[in-house]
Amino acid sequence: MSSALTPPAVREIADGYAFTGPALDLGAVLLDGTAYPDAQVRVPLGVLNRHGLVAGATGTGKTKTLQLIAEQLSAQGVPVFLADIKGDVSGIAAPGVPSERTGARAAEVGQHWTPQGCPAEFYSLGGQGAGIPIRATVTSFGPLLLAKVLDLNETQESSLSLVFHYADSKGLELYDLKDLTAVIGFLTSPEGKEELRTIGGLSAATAGVILRALTVLVNEGAGAFFGEPEFDTAELLRTTREGKGVVSVLELPAVQDRPRLFSTFLMWLLADLYQELPEVGDLDKPKLVFFFDEAHLLFKGASKAFREAITQTVRLIRSKGIGIFFVTQTPRDVPSEVLAQLGNRVQHALRAFTPDDAKALKATVSTFPRSSYDLSAVLTSLGTGEAVVTVLSEKGAPTPVAATRLRAPQSLMGPIEAGALRAVVDASPLTARYRDAIDRESAYEKLAARAPRPEAVPVEPERAPTRAPSRAPSREKEGAGGLLGALLSNPTVKSFARSAGRQLGQEISRSLFGTSKRRR
Repeated sequence: MSSALTPPAVREIADGYAFTGPALDLGAVLLDGTAYPDAQVRVPLGVLNRHGLVAGATGTGKTKTLQLIAEQLSAQGVPVFLADIKGDVSGIAAPGVPSERTGARAAEVGQHWTPQGCPAEFYSLGGQGAGIPIRATVTSFGPLLLAKVLDLNETQESSLSLVFHYADSKGLELYDLKDLTAVIGFLTSPEGKEELRTIGGLSAATAGVILRALTVLVNEGAGAFFGEPEFDTAELLRTTREGKGVVSVLELPAVQDRPRLFSTFLMWLLADLYQELPEVGDLDKPKLVFFFDEAHLLFKGASKAFREAITQTVRLIRSKGIGIFFVTQTPRDVPSEVLAQLGNRVQHALRAFTPDDAKALKATVSTFPRSSYDLSAVLTSLGTGEAVVTVLSEKGAPTPVAATRLRAPQSLMGPIEAGALRAVVDASPLTARYRDAIDRESAYEKLAARAPRPEAVPVEPERAPTRAPSRAPSREKEGAGGLLGALLSNPTVKSFARSAGRQLGQEISRSLFGTSKRRR
């Protein structure tokens, strides 16, 4: 459509999105149901570390918006993390299928649509799914995040922090949940109570609550999420030899009945990135863009300390080159102190069927800059794949509010076949690294060894039993790296090396979330 036929209001909006540097193309300006392909809505690549929000009612197209943004980021060399809640994001690894509907949408928004997939890795929490297992040690996870998973109150949370403090100071490694259970059991014994006297006590009632919560977690199968080899979050920052960003997709259908666990696990990933990455300031493009789906689950029932830690992480992680997009139904799901940090907004349709819906709509409208649109009317009339957008310009100022008909993703809009997903996982170099769980000597074994043993028989030092690693390094693949290379590629050795720094000193240094600060 020629500019002569474009209404002045549309041209004014389009001028606010006429960026000169690299940008992602979101779609075309929409006015009175008509899309204007010569009025493009875009977001500068360099402001995506200023965070964002993708919101809207169920079925309005939020997942496809994530896919659209993710595949363009990947094409421009930016790694992406996506949580696959419903199991339909895996299609980002495969080219899309041409159709009349896709062709019509492309024509309406001025898009040159070509089917194209993205380089992808598929993960699953603790191996519950087809993806590469992601695990975290209990020590690394920390007391604040674990208290959120266990639904502890503030008093119980402080008691759990005391348990971690004791384990940290005594060199008792908390790798899995049985280690934590063993330490709590010891601290409620006569010997343990005596050791705790100088730093505070742990009541039997509080210990019982924590132990029961841990038992429930184990019975639900969540014990597999904690252990070794611990996932190195630097894997999320990878690019291909061709310079494309790798899209990391975390499968979550297997843990949908444990939303508190998976939302807190996602926060652990962010907290670990925050404490490990150096300060870089504002870059030309982010190191990683992290999409935090079902964000309301993170904040629901969160303690004051937990919310403050989230707020500070969101505020400061920008300088590490990480951008975060919270994905939820309404902006009210995100605390105002976090919402204030989100510079880029894509708001899909809202429904006003109930008084609560009407309140949510009014609150959402109030969070947008002033606009020539009647946003209350627009937000309730948007169709699927349409949204109200405002982002930060290259100078950091908000762009005009733009009702937008969004582009169609060029990757497959749906799940790939199970066989194709399995082939991607099997071909990944990360599979051998993280597939098999490792159980090294830790707090459980150390405390068990301290228990009184009748008539213990001395053992000759040279014949003392040693704990064998779960998998021995292969000599067939030593190659140019020799024995050292083979050892360093072994999961047991890598996991040991990552935790060695924390064992050099007795007291573990912890971050905002109480997660352990590791030396890589």
